[in-house]
Amino acid sequence: MAWTREQMATRAAREIEDGFYVNLGIGIPTLVANYIPEGIDVRLHSENGMLGMGPFPFEGEEDPDLINAGKQTITELPETSFFSSADSFGMVRGGHIDLSILGAMQVAENGDLANWMIPGKIVKGMGGAMDLVAGVKRVVVLMEHEAKGEPKLLKECTLPLTGKGVASLVITDLAVFRIDKQSGPSLALIELASGVTLEEVRSKTHANFSVSLN
Repeated sequence: MAWTREQMATRAAREIEDGFYVNLGIGIPTLVANYIPEGIDVRLHSENGMLGMGPFPFEGEEDPDLINAGKQTITELPETSFFSSADSFGMVRGGHIDLSILGAMQVAENGDLANWMIPGKIVKGMGGAMDLVAGVKRVVVLMEHEAKGEPKLLKECTLPLTGKGVASLVITDLAVFRIDKQSGPSLALIELASGVTLEEVRSKTHANFSVSLN
């Protein structure tokens, strides 16, 4: 049985360490804010100029003026700070963000990431994705394993790239993969979702990967 989006977010939250500054991309990654482990001191960063985001508000408690970069309503904390988007991107480009958890349309076995454009569809632009994959110390991808029955983990991306060789960990609803850029690079399956078999993952993955399950 595949992980739900909430279970995927919970697994991704385990990658956050105490004291980290973390940027959460739009889509499934935004759910991670609700599953940060207790005892972990983390500052969530948003490109539109906010540091120290809280979890999503309960229904009826939303403040329409308080949003993240994906225009979702969020909450603030006592230590939250606000600033211009220029300062926010300065933090990213200066290498001050420890971890970015992003969604993706495709990921290649060497860590190439495509998450901003599908040819033929109108988009406003890449947004902050290019800066995030280039300036953040570590990139974790959180995505569903397939889109309309087609694998999203590929030998090579066919969509326009956001960044080359930038992803270090991929968490899907079926499994977790590590990308080791020092030995190849190579893609390794390190964890299966509960009830998911290795055969199922192989049948739904176009990328080559080794198996390193504990």
